[in-house]
Amino acid sequence: MEYIVSARKYRPSSFDAVVGQQALTTTLKNAVASGKLAHAYLFCGPRGVGKTTCARIFAKVINCTNPKPDGDACGECESCKAFAEQRSLNIFELDAASNNGVEHIKSLMDQTRVPPQVGKYKVFIIDEVHMLSQAAFNAFLKTLEEPPAHVVFILATTEKHKILPTILSRCQVYDFERMTVPNIIAHLKHVADDQGITYEEEALNLIAEKADGGMRDALSIFDQAASFCQGNITYAKVLDDLNVLDVDNYFKAIDLALDCKVTEEMLLLNGVLEKGFDGGHFISGLASHVRNVLMAADASTVKLIEASSAQRQRYAEQSKKCPVKFLYSALKILNDCDVKYRQSTNKRLLVELTLIEVAQILQSDDDGVGRGPRKKLKNLFKNIMVNTVQSEPAPQVAGTVRPVLSSTAQKNQSNNIATPSEPVKHTAPKLTITNLGMSFDSILNGRKGEKRETAMENKTTENQDFTLADLRLQWLSMCNRMESANMGGMAKRLKNIIPSITVYPNIELVVENEMLKTEINDIRKRLEVTMAKHLHNGNITISVRLAEQTEKRKILTPKENYEELLENSKAFKFLADKLKLELE
Repeated sequence: MEYIVSARKYRPSSFDAVVGQQALTTTLKNAVASGKLAHAYLFCGPRGVGKTTCARIFAKVINCTNPKPDGDACGECESCKAFAEQRSLNIFELDAASNNGVEHIKSLMDQTRVPPQVGKYKVFIIDEVHMLSQAAFNAFLKTLEEPPAHVVFILATTEKHKILPTILSRCQVYDFERMTVPNIIAHLKHVADDQGITYEEEALNLIAEKADGGMRDALSIFDQAASFCQGNITYAKVLDDLNVLDVDNYFKAIDLALDCKVTEEMLLLNGVLEKGFDGGHFISGLASHVRNVLMAADASTVKLIEASSAQRQRYAEQSKKCPVKFLYSALKILNDCDVKYRQSTNKRLLVELTLIEVAQILQSDDDGVGRGPRKKLKNLFKNIMVNTVQSEPAPQVAGTVRPVLSSTAQKNQSNNIATPSEPVKHTAPKLTITNLGMSFDSILNGRKGEKRETAMENKTTENQDFTLADLRLQWLSMCNRMESANMGGMAKRLKNIIPSITVYPNIELVVENEMLKTEINDIRKRLEVTMAKHLHNGNITISVRLAEQTEKRKILTPKENYEELLENSKAFKFLADKLKLELE
């Protein structure tokens, strides 16, 4: 007896036998039952999900002389028998992948003029229609627009985006879905039972996952596995036959990461690579595994896992041991590795570093292993500035003078670093950075609900003394608040300006261009109110002038500032080495 592969042997011959496309087949049956047929249909979807099969069933049904009440074919009339025996003269199939020239379409169009001898319709099925040439599409378009009443076109394609819009607009479009793993498993069980083949459900699950949503692929893999296993399909034999990486490796990898066992992770990876598997394949599989564990952590998302019930239970058990933050971080790390893998010149090292990062997600900072705690320079600098201001109050100086900076202070000024200066008037109180959580707008405009004009008028009546260091500290604090209030552009421009005191308490801002001068003058009054409030001196005024050619300076980046500090300050270098500082 001639052997027929399962994909052909179990090809559905009725709409009810089609797996996984219930909504679509119901629509087609209702159209037949109501007699409301379109002249052209377009079936779209991945490979092996039933597009051509449904096209043939549909062609059979619309020519059936005695259809069933539910819209399916009777299977007994002459038209149905001719279809079953593949001798029907009413169905024409064209494979556009190999017959995509204009002459092939013209030959097909010539046949549309002849009415059917048996049945009601001539059905033209064009498979892989996106492969037609531009000239063939143009030759087909006129007939598709005004076909004879006895003609029905069914177009099938895996790449809908390549179909011309003029073709799409003339067709009823049906989008076929990928087969789900449970649907494939159920169908494979039916095929196995029919053939007397024993199986393990986990083995069928592995075949269904390997098929990637295609029933035809699943049946082909099933035939291959049945031959290898000689009628008893087991999970272990399918693993060997298909050369698929066992999911136990993924479960073990996550268990090791939860215990921060980096060495064991490296040994696990080495074992996987020695079996001939690609490191990128392992990473992508591990990412899918972590995703499934994350989905299993919530009962409402378990249904999003395409796996057997036993496999879902394993995911759920592991999810109980995994903190959600760990799963989020692991997904991010694995996805980054997957993106970089193709461009990497040392792929194994990239995979190893990725597994090390995953294994250190839960690593305690005090373990002394892996990356130590990171100190952020930005916050540290703020503390240094505050402590410096608090520890050095200014002595009294009679009269109103413009401070003369020492050489060290002048150098620090050029680096845009707030440094205690020589005093300008009376003893300054200790200052701290306050109200950092408030937005710049709320500080400038007064309390919530208060009008801007009122805030302008209610300038503080305090008259406390302040130093140049106090001024620069509060200036930086104001810029930071502006950044948090979505005024980042202006904040960055103001940060590059080093305010100075001319005739106390006048604050001078030196800018490098006329445009910036205009921008600052527009908000100058608001800046005065802010400085007056935080320096506790209502007599403050702000003036803006353009820089002279000799005053223009290079604006240093944070990295350049940091490197200059390391070079010029032994104390700062000692502090950076001791605290293992990193610049962010």
